[in-house]
Amino acid sequence: MPISYKRLFDLLEKNRWTTYRIRKEKLMGQGTLTALKNGTGGLDSKTIAKLCKVLKCQPGDLMEYIPDETENDNN
Repeated sequence: MPISYKRLFDLLEKNRWTTYRIRKEKLMGQGTLTALKNGTGGLDSKTIAKLCKVLKCQPGDLMEYIPDETENDNN
């Protein structure tokens, strides 16, 4: 997946957000967390806005585009 959410998980850890607290405060569900960790899911704009508000950050602080090296540049 070309979008990496490693920055999000680093930021959550830095701010001492546990998966329990994330679910309890309804930032996102367990399925979404698991999909993000596995690289199979993404976030909608509403969730991104909620995370930015809570973590006092910008969307680029949560995710990073990583180009797929197997894709050609002729697209």
